[in-house]
Amino acid sequence: MEPTRDPNATLPDLLEVLLNKGVHLNLDLIISVADIPLIGVNLRATIAGIETMLEYGMMRQWDDQTRAWVQKSLAKHLAMGPDEEVIAAMAASHYQAGFHRTWRPGRAYVTTERLLIHRRDPAETLWEAPLTAIESIEPFEDASIGGEARTRLLVRTEGGSEATLSAADPQRLASLVQESIGAPRSSTSLPPDQAAAPRMSGHVWYLETLANSTTWRGGRATLGADSASGMTELTWRSPMDSRASVRLDPADVLSVALERRSNPTDESEILVVETSHSVLRLASSHPERWREHLTEWSTEAKEAGDGAAG
Repeated sequence: MEPTRDPNATLPDLLEVLLNKGVHLNLDLIISVADIPLIGVNLRATIAGIETMLEYGMMRQWDDQTRAWVQKSLAKHLAMGPDEEVIAAMAASHYQAGFHRTWRPGRAYVTTERLLIHRRDPAETLWEAPLTAIESIEPFEDASIGGEARTRLLVRTEGGSEATLSAADPQRLASLVQESIGAPRSSTSLPPDQAAAPRMSGHVWYLETLANSTTWRGGRATLGADSASGMTELTWRSPMDSRASVRLDPADVLSVALERRSNPTDESEILVVETSHSVLRLASSHPERWREHLTEWSTEAKEAGDGAAG
């Protein structure tokens, strides 16, 4: 195997391969000094995500012991049925729509018998429904207090009752419940004009300014539709961010140009986007394509605005 350099590869890319596919090492290594063999290493190792390991029959005993420990720990603050088991858990909230309208935080639990939102201290079940009583669970887009679009879950139960939930991973929570109740999977509800593919998307490096220095961060930039406003916007987010670090409206763009600067890609030029309040510097393997798309995007938005004003 010869070492190769991929400027688009990042640590999250490596982790994705390890978690989803796995790596098996079969290695015999001899360390020599002055042509004299001193140390021998015989290595046989399999590295993969837990789900991949279990799929191939590995670490079953550890999985059984962990599940038993989790069940015992949960039983201390959450009443469980004799044969009830937890399938998944994640941070979540339930929207209380009574006299006081507010989100009440806790954890969502999908068990073999029910879906519930429970908080540990003080112990209280904020909302629950048997799986047999759930008719549907659908993701939908809702604007948060700060104006950013968030994916919520609308749960309909027997008798016409509805509940609104928020979760750390709403799509996964919805899929787990849909599988449990035998319902078809659904995607986030979006207007037809917002369901189109993004105008431009790809791996992009963002030059972030810190207190006394700057650093390049790898992530994904998308020039596409915003589900809240219906307008296109430029967003950038690293795999470690829970939300986009850059959100840019076309009306804020003053100019788009290329600049010669050292960057993590093999290209000698980077993209410089001047806005009404800052300057963004982005590096890509296709800077000219990004420049063309961003220029057209900004020009079209301004012409549409001038036409509406006229």
